[in-house]
Amino acid sequence: MDYEVIIVGAGPAGIFAALSLAELGIESVLLLEQGKDL
Repeated sequence: MDYEVIIVGAGPAGIFAALSLAELGIESVLLLEQGKDL
């Protein structure tokens, strides 16, 4: 699968970036986190 955006790190900045992209209409986002929990 292809993604428009890949965000590395699901801390506060990564989650905020993903939410901001969703508000802009970008639906294909991959959010990566090293740990098991977001």
